[in-house]
Formats: sequence, C-alpha cells, structure tokens
Amino acid sequence: MNKRQFFVLACLVIGVIALSRCGNRKAGGADPRGETFAAANTCANCHQAIVASYAATAHAHTSAPASAATVKGSFTSPDNVFHFPNGNEVKMEREDSILYQAAYQNGTLQQKQPFDIAVGSGRKAQTFLSWRNGRYFQLPISYFVPAASWANSPGFPADHPKFDRVIPSTCFGCHSSAVKVKEVQEGMGLKEVFEKREMIAGIDCQRCHGPAAAHVNFHTAHPEEKAAKNIARIDTIPNLRKLDMCALCHSGLKPFQKSPFRFQPGDALAEYLLPTVPFPRKPAEMDVHGNQHQLLVASRCFIQSKTMNCSSCHNPHTTERDLQMFAQRCISCHEQDTHKKTKLSAEARQQDCINCHMPALPSSAITLLANGQTNPTPDSIRTHLIAVYEDAAQSILAKLPRGK
Repeated sequence: MNKRQFFVLACLVIGVIALSRCGNRKAGGADPRGETFAAANTCANCHQAIVASYAATAHAHTSAPASAATVKGSFTSPDNVFHFPNGNEVKMEREDSILYQAAYQNGTLQQKQPFDIAVGSGRKAQTFLSWRNGRYFQLPISYFVPAASWANSPGFPADHPKFDRVIPSTCFGCHSSAVKVKEVQEGMGLKEVFEKREMIAGIDCQRCHGPAAAHVNFHTAHPEEKAAKNIARIDTIPNLRKLDMCALCHSGLKPFQKSPFRFQPGDALAEYLLPTVPFPRKPAEMDVHGNQHQLLVASRCFIQSKTMNCSSCHNPHTTERDLQMFAQRCISCHEQDTHKKTKLSAEARQQDCINCHMPALPSSAITLLANGQTNPTPDSIRTHLIAVYEDAAQSILAKLPRGK
C-alpha cells in the first residue's frame, strides 16, 4: 500500500484557527512560513463569521497534536485493547498527559510509542503518528468511527502490530498547512528530518487563499478600503485553475515533483504532479482519496458545463451534510421534468438526487479490521462520477412516495 494512503482516514482540530483579534499587530513574522504570511488570528479581524464556521469543517480538523481532547477512542479497560492472533495485542495507555500505544505478546511488553499527531476529522476515522529520531511513523492502531472501535491501520499486517511505517512530508502537504522538515544526507540519498510536533495543523486560510501578510497590513492601514487588495481573488481565477486548487489534494495518490506547500491560487496542477497513466474513471476503482477530481471531470454534468467546479456544489467555508440542500443545487441546473417517468411526486423528485446519482460506495483501497472482526470493513466514499446508478436508484425509488 502506498505510504500516503493512510491519510484517507480523513482528519482534527486546527489548534487556534483564529478567533482572537490582533488588530494593531503587524502581520507576518509570527507565522513560521515566513514574513509573507499573516499571523493566523488576523483573518478573524475582518472575516470573523467565515473563520468561525470554517473552524468546524473537516479541512480545519484534518490534523492536530495528539491529546486526550483530539484522539477518539477509549483508554479505559477493556475497550482500550486491540487483539491480534497468537497472543499479540496493543493497548491504548495514558501516563499523565501522554498517550501511548503499547504492544504486548502474552502479557509481556514488546514496544511502546507515543501518540504525537492525530490525523482525521473524526467523522469517519482517525489514524496516528509517532515521532522518534527525527521521523514520523504511523502507529499500528487507528480508530474507526462507524464501528466505534479501535482498528488495525489500513494496509498493516493482520497478525501483528507494525511500528515502522515511515510517513513522508508529502503526506503533511495535504493534511497540514506547514511542517518543519529538512533534508539531510544519508548514504547515497537524502533523508527527511522533522522537528517534533512543529507544524501548523489543519488546512488554514492561507493554504487556499495564499500568503496574506501584505493583504492584512494594507487593510489594517486602510480600513476604509473594502475592495480586497494584495490577496488572491478566487472569483477571478480561470475555472480550470479553480479545479486545480482542489485537485492538488483530491485527485488521488500521485507523485509530487514540487512540494504541495508551494502551491499558490492560480497555479497549474501539472506543475506539481508528475505525469501518470490516467486513473480508471470507474467508481468501483476509487482510491483512498476517491479521485474526486478525475471522477467529476468525467461526468456529463461537468462536460456539458463551462463553469462547473467544486464550489458549484460545495461551500468550503462551512460544514455541509444536508443531502436535500445538495439536491437543490442539482435542481438549479436540471429540469425536474426529466424524472416524471419515474411517477414520483414533485416533492420526492427534489429530495434525493445525491444518493441516486452520487451514491456512497465501498473503497477498494481503504479497509479497516475492527476489534473482534475477522474480515476488514471497507470505508465508504461518495463517488463524484455523477451518473445513473441503477441499483442505488431502484433502492431509493422503492422508499419514496409516488405521484402522478
């Protein structure tokens, strides 16, 4: 399994996404990314409502320093134990404020490593990283929300705990806003060396809008100016470049030729990802991230539209889970009359576009072996190949009221 694939277990608290006011403090300098970046809390000075709503999103919670507040799952016996065969088990243990995964064989301690980073918003799952000797390693046990259970981490051996999967900086490129890492010579190659917990957790405003120090400084000095200055205007970016902004992290696992941290609004995705064989555009072949970008652009909705992009359906500044609300966005472009042959009522035709045309399907790449199970459970990912799915449609039609 590709070493980036663990990250579907898709992510946790942004630390301080910034609700405190910092009106007179000069932006930049406080941000570890450099002087061109504004201090995180300055965004709330003018955009308090957006900052507050964004702080609850999965993007904002995609990673966090591990703690009792950010790690899901029980640390109390007997629910803190994951059982492997042959007397192997991993216990989730707490010593003061530090959390550990401790591996035992027939009751004898074999290895014990701390939780350092939690990855995953906690809506579906979480996985965890442990730092030692300048490297991050994925811990063997993750947490699977649908089963409310600790689970063997995806792609890990099913018969014993594994503590040596190295996690590279490219993983942080889609699951944090910055990480402190340097390359050092090791033999004939280079090795990445991380500073422990030195990161900006979650996806913050400047990952999508670009460095904002000049923007904040200008508007602090000119509060009467309402037109945005010195910041990327997303509404002026060409449509394909808007798609590239999301596709950087939502186009599956691809090799990077440039660090994703360097991506700026308006950049072309091709400048960052190495060319690969096109991914099969079949929903059953979705990878860990769902290849949402490739599946969307293969859809008739996209092909027949000149303006459709991710934000046509998604507001990235807030959490949206209401499928009927998404259905209304479908109806804004589609005639309801096309469904009259189903003999559904007008009300029913407005209710479930998503489950019919974008059903949640089992992932073939991400499966988790929950505690006590003998067969792994696949994670479910909503396909972004908008199409007619006969099985899903028939199941939903059977439950909806009929009309004339």
